[in-house]
Amino acid sequence: MNPNVGGSDRALRVVVATGLLCFGYSNREQTVGTLAFIAGSDLLATAIIQRCPLNALLGIDTCP
Repeated sequence: MNPNVGGSDRALRVVVATGLLCFGYSNREQTVGTLAFIAGSDLLATAIIQRCPLNALLGIDTCP
């Protein structure tokens, strides 16, 4: 599997994921907090492994 997440896309995913994880953790007893934590976890995982299934489906490749 070739990576399809890189550069500024990867950095943006880390920043947004950090925000969502913090928001989700501080509101963990509410549904919106749980959903934010799950979304943040997904974004962080795709940034770390440099592979996004949605990017692959849409044919988007941000790797140099």
